[in-house]
Amino acid sequence: MKTGFFVALEGPEGSGKTTQGRLLAGALEDQGYTVLLTREPGGTQIGERLRDLLLGPSGRVMLAETEALLFAAARSQHVREAIAPALAAGKVVICDRFTDSSLAYQGGGRGLDMGALRTVQCFATGGLVPDLRVLLDLPVEIGLSRRHAGREVTNHLDHAEVSFHEKVRAKYHELVHEDPGAWCVVDATKDADVLCREIAEAVRDRMVNVGLERPARIRSG
Repeated sequence: MKTGFFVALEGPEGSGKTTQGRLLAGALEDQGYTVLLTREPGGTQIGERLRDLLLGPSGRVMLAETEALLFAAARSQHVREAIAPALAAGKVVICDRFTDSSLAYQGGGRGLDMGALRTVQCFATGGLVPDLRVLLDLPVEIGLSRRHAGREVTNHLDHAEVSFHEKVRAKYHELVHEDPGAWCVVDATKDADVLCREIAEAVRDRMVNVGLERPARIRSG
């Protein structure tokens, strides 16, 4: 049974999800919460191997349908091996990307059928959905310039046409429009510390709304 709290960080390339996930985890741990910070594809041994396959050079020639199914396979392993047990233990799970990434990238960017993608995601996750989805939004050009100028190794998605990334961003906005109550949209061009405070506040507000109790012990120091 799910007793914890599940946050999914979503957004286009270069939006700062990795940084914000780390900052959010630290803020929640300082308040006494036990946190699992994880990522997709990845989070498990199998998931990390699939990540190498999906984001490495072979991904450039991979069919869109193959890509979608491999992302879902990694997600299925991730949910059952890591995310669901952490939630059952009462932890806060912060995941860098979840099902909406597949809808945005393979649905919006690749043009695959959204109905089929939603069915695959439901099967892969067993119907698990985040308590809060956070969209770190920023113009495509800014995000890509961050990726190419940063120290992190780029992957083949970073080198896709700008039009692909524009479609991804547009699909994220469609998803927000479909279910605005499920999302918190933040301006990812803001200073990282300012952005972290906004996200942490949104997470705390949603925790209150879903009735999650504050931890009995608050860390000192």
